Amino acid sequence: MLEVPIYGTVEAAHYVRVPYQTLRYWIRGSESVPPLIDLASKEPPRLSFSNLLECHIMSAMRALYEIRIPKVRSALATLKRLFPDSLHPLVDVDLQTNRIDLFVEQLPDEIINLSKGGQLGIKQFLKMHLERIERDPAGLFTFFPFVEERSAREPKVIMMNPGVAFGKPVITGTGISTAVIAARFHARESISDLSREYDRTESEMEEAVRWESRALAA
Repeated sequence: MLEVPIYGTVEAAHYVRVPYQTLRYWIRGSESVPPLIDLASKEPPRLSFSNLLECHIMSAMRALYEIRIPKVRSALATLKRLFPDSLHPLVDVDLQTNRIDLFVEQLPDEIINLSKGGQLGIKQFLKMHLERIERDPAGLFTFFPFVEERSAREPKVIMMNPGVAFGKPVITGTGISTAVIAARFHARESISDLSREYDRTESEMEEAVRWESRALAA
């Protein structure tokens, strides 16, 4: 389920808050540079849920002091060498803290020294992103994307889980599609009416509309 190619490249870029061309480089590489992420489907290019989570962590690298891709590539190679049984070492949360430490250790000193918070700041930023990924007792991951900003204050109202609604965004704890909520709102149904019909809070309805509106604006 985690490896089924269900996301197109454009929608994946929306979900992880990166420009399409950036995500395309991560998954396609170039003539002289291999891709950073091994896609579940290369032709046509489509991402699995695991690939989406990898892109989420890569987006943290991109947002964090503009860490250079060659340095990230080197750190990823180290993770893969030390954890050969893991297909996706960046998102294997069983060893979450250790892997953050290891990843940071592979980054060059000049990157750490230039960052405002030093090594601790990098670890905290990565931890914030990994905390948007939760694993249940059955081993399934749930992803809570950032809606407005990369912040620990962002609520986990929107979720994606490969076992719910084919991995598309829904309101957390439900199978209610954010796309359906937004479509009905833009068809002039009120937030209060939608809240009563779905028996969810108005703030959840608003967050669903906010999420879909941000994706369209991107």
